[in-house]
Amino acid sequence: MFVVDDMMTRHPHTLSPDHTLDDAHRLMRAERFRHLPIVDDDERLLGLVTQRDVLSAQASSLGKTTNGDHQIHTPLSHFIERQLVTVDPGASLRAAALTMLERKIGCLPVVKHQRLVGIITDSDFVAIASTLLEIQEESEPVEVGE
Repeated sequence: MFVVDDMMTRHPHTLSPDHTLDDAHRLMRAERFRHLPIVDDDERLLGLVTQRDVLSAQASSLGKTTNGDHQIHTPLSHFIERQLVTVDPGASLRAAALTMLERKIGCLPVVKHQRLVGIITDSDFVAIASTLLEIQEESEPVEVGE
């Protein structure tokens, strides 16, 4: 049985709650990913900021917080999703995939002893599916023309 630890991205990029949404946007754009864990100094997971959060802040017609700054310059502590669904590194890949499908979420932060140790995303599952399809194609008998 394959487990999350076999396929997760170890040591994902993270930011602190003091970073801004703009910092998150720049990092996501530079590194080409859509999910960014927010951690404290001890690597405890505090929340998650997604590309959708960044786009919503940029597109907001209000675009202002109470202090007059644009939302994009507001600390991440104001935007992070605190109702997180996480997974243990020892969980089965199938269970993780089903959780993501049922919850309609694009990633699962991987947490062990309350510390972030990795992340597994929908892109990881697409890569897994692609590999399995390739293996299946290679094992199928080649049909000889009639």
